[in-house]
Amino acid sequence: MAVLLPVVGALVLSACTPDRAPTDALLVGDELIAPVPATSPPSSSPAGTVLPLDGPARVLAMDTATRTLAVAMDAKEIRLFSVDSPQSPPRVVAVPDKVTALSPAGDGALFAAVPSANTVVRLDIRTGSTDKVRVEGGPSGATVVNGQTVVSLRERNAVVVLDGERVVREVTGFFAPTAVLPDRANNVLVLDINRTALLEVDVAAGKLGSGLRAGDGATNAVIDRFGRALVVDTRGGELLAFGTNPFLLKQRFPVPGTPYGIAYDTKRDLAWVTLTERNEVVGFDVAGGEPVEKFRFPTVRQPDSVAVDPDSGRVFVASADREGIQVVQP
Repeated sequence: MAVLLPVVGALVLSACTPDRAPTDALLVGDELIAPVPATSPPSSSPAGTVLPLDGPARVLAMDTATRTLAVAMDAKEIRLFSVDSPQSPPRVVAVPDKVTALSPAGDGALFAAVPSANTVVRLDIRTGSTDKVRVEGGPSGATVVNGQTVVSLRERNAVVVLDGERVVREVTGFFAPTAVLPDRANNVLVLDINRTALLEVDVAAGKLGSGLRAGDGATNAVIDRFGRALVVDTRGGELLAFGTNPFLLKQRFPVPGTPYGIAYDTKRDLAWVTLTERNEVVGFDVAGGEPVEKFRFPTVRQPDSVAVDPDSGRVFVASADREGIQVVQP
C-alpha cells in the first residue's frame, strides 16, 4: 500500500549506520539496501538484430531531436549511434569516468552523471562537445526546470538546484536519491531507491513535499505523456503508475521476472520493461486503466537498460554482459 505523508524539513541521518536508518514511514524496513538487477541466465536467440560491442553497455538514452542513441560504456566514454543507421560506426565522446545515468537536457543534449568524478556532463549531441560541472556528493541524476539544472546527489542524500555552475538551493532529507523526473511547473519527482519511495520537490522554494512508497524496491522511473511517473519495482516485481495531480499511486501491475530497465514510447503509450531474471523485454500499453501486455521478446543477456525510438517504434536493449545492443522492431 502507498503511504502518503508530508516530509517536513531535513531528516537527521547522522545517527544512521551505513545499512540502517531511523524510523521513517516510507521505509519498507530498517535495512538500507538498494535493489539490483537479477543475474541473468545465458541468452537464447535474442529477437531482432544484435550490434556487437567490445564491453558492457550500462546505460542507454534516446534523443529524438537528433535521432541518436547514446550508450554509456564501462570505459570513460559515451558512444553515439544513429537511430536510422545503427550499424554505422558510432561517434565516441570522452567523459571523466564511468557514467551511471543519462537523461534529457533539452535541445539535442543529454546529462551524464559521473559520480566518481563528482561531475555532471552536459553533452551536445550535434557537436559532440561537453560542458562539465563539478558537484560534490556523487551526482546520480539530473533534469532541467525553468532553465535551472536540478541534480540528485546520492552520497550527500540531497538534491541541488544549479544556476550555471553555482548551487543556489539544496534540499535534504533523502536516503539515496537517483532519478530526477520533471513534474508540473516548478516541481520535480525524485526516486529514492534506499527508501524505495517517490518524493516531490518544489524547485523554486527548495522544499521537500509529499512522499509515496514505491513498492518493495524501486529502481528506475520515467514520465509518460499523461504526466504520470512509471516506476519499476524490481524487488516486488511490479510496474507502478503514480499520478501527479493529485500525487497518488494509481496503478500497480505484477511483472514477474525481476523487472529493471524501463523506457516509454510517447506515440504508442508503450512502456518497455526489461526482465533480467528471464532475458526478456515486455511492451505494456499503459494508456488505459491498467497495463496490457502487447509484446514480449527474448533479449541479450543481462538486459539492464532499454530505450525506444517513438518515431519508428524500434526498441534498443543493452547487454551489461558484453553481448552488445539489441535492436527490435515490434
